[in-house]
Amino acid sequence: MSEIGNSVNQVHAQSTEQSRQTSRVEFSEDEQTLITRMYKLVGERWSLIAGRIPGRTAEEIEKYWTSRHSSSE
Repeated sequence: MSEIGNSVNQVHAQSTEQSRQTSRVEFSEDEQTLITRMYKLVGERWSLIAGRIPGRTAEEIEKYWTSRHSSSE
């Protein structure tokens, strides 16, 4: 019975983590505007940009930017 309890807890933890990651992928319009403005000022200094957006990491900012801007720009 203990194994079932552990499995349920693991599934719940994984589900919670996936939900958190999914919800953080979305960027608000204000965040998008700030990222664009900061990129024009400081370039690919993702840590510096992330420092201006509470709750965001440099990796999230870089992933957002590269997923929306082609290398031809």
